[in-house]
Amino acid sequence: MTNWNWEISNTDYLEKTIKRCKENKILLPTFNQLKHPKTISTEIQEELKKIGLQEVHPLNLFRINWNNNYTDGSIDGINFLEIPKEITGVKARIIGLVGKHFPTGAHKVGATYGCLVPYLVTGKFDPEYHKAVWPSTGNYCRGGAFNSALLSVHSVAILPEEMSNERFEWLKEIGSEVYATPGCESNVKEIYDKCHELEAESDEYLIFNQFDQFGNSIWHYEITGNTIDELFNQVKEKDQRLSAYVSATGSAGTIAAGDYLRKLYPQIKVLASEALQCPTLLMNGFGGHRIEGIGDKHVPWIHNVKNTDAVCAIDDEDPLRILKLFNEKAGHNYLQSLGVDRNIVERLPELGISCLSNLLSAIKLAKYYEYNENDVIFTIFTDSADLYQSRLKEMNEAWGSYDETQAAIDWNSVIKHQGIDYFKELNYYDKKAIHNLKYFTWIEQQGKDVEELNAQWYDENYWNDRFSIVPKWDKLIEEFNKKVGL
Repeated sequence: MTNWNWEISNTDYLEKTIKRCKENKILLPTFNQLKHPKTISTEIQEELKKIGLQEVHPLNLFRINWNNNYTDGSIDGINFLEIPKEITGVKARIIGLVGKHFPTGAHKVGATYGCLVPYLVTGKFDPEYHKAVWPSTGNYCRGGAFNSALLSVHSVAILPEEMSNERFEWLKEIGSEVYATPGCESNVKEIYDKCHELEAESDEYLIFNQFDQFGNSIWHYEITGNTIDELFNQVKEKDQRLSAYVSATGSAGTIAAGDYLRKLYPQIKVLASEALQCPTLLMNGFGGHRIEGIGDKHVPWIHNVKNTDAVCAIDDEDPLRILKLFNEKAGHNYLQSLGVDRNIVERLPELGISCLSNLLSAIKLAKYYEYNENDVIFTIFTDSADLYQSRLKEMNEAWGSYDETQAAIDWNSVIKHQGIDYFKELNYYDKKAIHNLKYFTWIEQQGKDVEELNAQWYDENYWNDRFSIVPKWDKLIEEFNKKVGL
């Protein structure tokens, strides 16, 4: 099986990293500090108020959490948005963690921190030689490039050529080496092929593949899972229960928060969402789609399929139409005519395309299980419309101007009448069938061990062993920071 050894492996690499961090005044936050950001030292919290949220400054590593106050730069309350029933049309409460206020404007910066830092503090990465390669369908390579810049590491971003212009422009501005691979959001294999090409070219390329790096899912298990638990206990009303967690499958990092929540709320339903145009989990399907940031056509190695209760698919046209509704003045006017509070309406641009797919999936789930006022559904609003202005421009050019009549059509047809079609509740063998799909990508194509594939399904300790590694990583981070000596 894959070596799960996080002992120090190369003291020479480690010393080089310590030296570089000392020169660049870099301290590494522990996972516990990102989980409980109020425990970050007062000195650092005060310094953060002087530093821009998107600034390439090493202290912004401490902002890789869900508690950034974007108005004054402080560590504050959890960033979330509850979408009211006047919009959703369902009785259940639907609440999303807001990722816009992370550095880079997306929550994937957390996943990349979870992948890179364990390599740094165990001497598995030589900052003077290795290049950190971030294969991605969008925000993950943004997060990887940003963290690489903060840590003075050379970064390489790989993403499909059909992703939004904003992504490519930002990556070039931050100084990342960029490769655009053929295809769209669901063309993941082409990204892997480019990784293999670089690896064959030189051993200086170290691949941080979000689809098989457990640091991705561990970060979300520990930080996102705990944040949702804290938020639920802040907002719950009498007799309300945490009923469900909804996440796009993507790299299967974000959905791992469901593993954390399952331990606290055993009755929870965990829903995996994907695009109808590429229904891999739902129908063993394939294709191309336009819901940027959620991947497809394979099951990620780090997805604990046993913890997934249901899967649904969203037509990629639907979130694009709601992107217009939530961002055009006519759309805002129409929603206010439905009784939606103006303050909520003004915050709707905090939801990007995959966020809207998550929202529609949560509505499907609420209708499928016939949830009521006592049910609270959590999901993730990973990024914002800021990253999709070029898509809005393209739609304006293709579809023409937007008015309140079109807003009414979009709300009624996409949100109000969102049905329970393309929704599947998974039994034991449904889950096993999805798990078995890993074989074709990971054993046949990527050379992983079938023994480990079986362990993921049959070994009751497999996932717990991985999710329980954080205290060890934190101890290594603390020892590393002491040697840096800032």
